Amino acid sequence: MSNANKNVNRLVIKLLITGVGMFAFALFVLPPMYEVFCDITGLNGKTGERYEQSTQTVNEQRTIRVQFIGKNNEAMPWQFRPNQTEIKVHPGQEVQVSYYARNPTENYMVAQAVPSLVPYDATDYFHKTECFCFSNQPLEGGHEAELVLRFIVDKDLPEHIHTLTLAYTMFDITEYSDAAKAAAR
Repeated sequence: MSNANKNVNRLVIKLLITGVGMFAFALFVLPPMYEVFCDITGLNGKTGERYEQSTQTVNEQRTIRVQFIGKNNEAMPWQFRPNQTEIKVHPGQEVQVSYYARNPTENYMVAQAVPSLVPYDATDYFHKTECFCFSNQPLEGGHEAELVLRFIVDKDLPEHIHTLTLAYTMFDITEYSDAAKAAAR
């Protein structure tokens, strides 16, 4: 084997190792880094985990408009939408709304909703006390469900914010779900 062939073989091996390394980085390292970045900066409208309500007075002098959006990831065949597209709330008031979900397929599926809230500087003031996004949503083929969301807009919401928009994107996680694996057995 000539020196030129050895150099080409080394280059190909280095390129393959680099490609595999980049793929592994994108698959295993980048998503957790992105989550940490979003948590630190408040980008992507992450609204945090379940909120335990403390005694909070309701500010009836102020009204906040909350808009709701529901959409599917491109691979998700479900029908998914908010039952109300907009409500008005007073800061400190606990509110309940719901979303409609229907699995039009013949197959058992499991979904996960991912929230996003804008404006981004309001994420620390929007508290979910109960949310369908806290857990997976299993649904038999042809069945429908009402998915409940309870929340409180904090009374300390900055004065310049008058409207909040909460969007959920529904993802099909059937192949990753323990419930789907157990149902298939």
